[in-house]
Amino acid sequence: MAAEAVRSGRHRPAAAGGLRRAGRLRELLAAGVVDSFGMALGWTVLVLLAVDRGGLAEAALYNAAMLAGVVLSAPITGWLSRRLSGRVLLRSTAGAEIVLRVAVLWGLIAGAPTWSIATGVVVMHIAAWAGFAGMRAEVTAIAPGPKPMTRYALGIAAVEAAGTGCAALIPAGAAGHPTGWWLAVVFIAYAGSLVPTILSARRARVRPDETPTAGIPTLALSGRRVGSCPDPVPPSPGRRRGAVSPRLLAAGGAVMLIASGPTLLAVPLTTELHGRAWVVGAAVAFSLGCLLATAAVEVIGAMRLPAVLRWSVYGLGMLVGWMFAPAHAYAILFAQFAAGLSQTAFEGDMDSRVAAEAPLKEVTTALAYSASVRALGGSVAVKALPLLVTAQAVDRAVSAAALVLGVAALLLYTITLIPRQLRRAPAG
Repeated sequence: MAAEAVRSGRHRPAAAGGLRRAGRLRELLAAGVVDSFGMALGWTVLVLLAVDRGGLAEAALYNAAMLAGVVLSAPITGWLSRRLSGRVLLRSTAGAEIVLRVAVLWGLIAGAPTWSIATGVVVMHIAAWAGFAGMRAEVTAIAPGPKPMTRYALGIAAVEAAGTGCAALIPAGAAGHPTGWWLAVVFIAYAGSLVPTILSARRARVRPDETPTAGIPTLALSGRRVGSCPDPVPPSPGRRRGAVSPRLLAAGGAVMLIASGPTLLAVPLTTELHGRAWVVGAAVAFSLGCLLATAAVEVIGAMRLPAVLRWSVYGLGMLVGWMFAPAHAYAILFAQFAAGLSQTAFEGDMDSRVAAEAPLKEVTTALAYSASVRALGGSVAVKALPLLVTAQAVDRAVSAAALVLGVAALLLYTITLIPRQLRRAPAG
């Protein structure tokens, strides 16, 4: 009976740290959800303040600074993860981020120079994304594969949209920002939301050498990790294999460069096109789209398309609704729904592929670089979009980007899939 219960899934062996795998995943997800809600709420207040102070250009500068911090976080995370345990990494980055969140938001309210705010944003997001890489490494160590990672990503993305919507509902005083107890709520949520991450770090499993703790189901078996694909290129004797394929990183960064601009600038674009009141609806639509990301990964994964072709499809989904955004506010709701579905599925798919290909001791570093290249593409996109078009003409830029991505996807299909199908066809 006991063996049958284990096979049926009613009882699972406890993982290291005294928690079952499902319990540890729930703990990580809960910590990530709370953190992301507070981060999104505080960040949206910051972006809305920037729009009031300097328009779309200043808001785009801070978004670019945020993404630059993500880019810089990759090498720093690699350096830290080789020297610190997962517990110390998560706690130290979360502690630093608490201080920086308070300092950056207070500096903007107090009228600090733009360059100092942008610098603080860069450093804050270096800490934030180093910690985020550590959290995703914990998820990968416990349950490798695209579905757990996508579920984690969709939980984070959905609650970020909820935080964005709540921030848009907070009344602003005559100074253009929340005052009184509303301001206190913003600061408590923004900084205090990292406390669950600090608490959950006590059960971290990743070691300083980034080898998994005993009991974690990522054991190396004949060159294959449980639940993941085999290493595509066995490392040559005496030659150190990179953490992740540069081709995969370049493809992921390119998709973000072409497709992510309008989604990453959704708050200022929605505010300028149709007013601040529609930011809430756009955030809700994004959340609803995120909830379907796991299903999208399963459906598109069943087609067995090459990774880069799958990601091109997700990129088109991020763009399609924004073609009609200037015409009516309801189009932004559709745009954000499609973007929530597509961007979350893309990030979960890419992270799971990167983690599957990385050597076991390089998973944290590989995931940091995965986020870094996406952020690099997004950083260029959010900085270039306001320089190329105004908010009212965003549909033109989106149409051009969709055309480029569609042509690229068609070429990839022609180059990769059609020859494969011809080879499989029976000789006539």
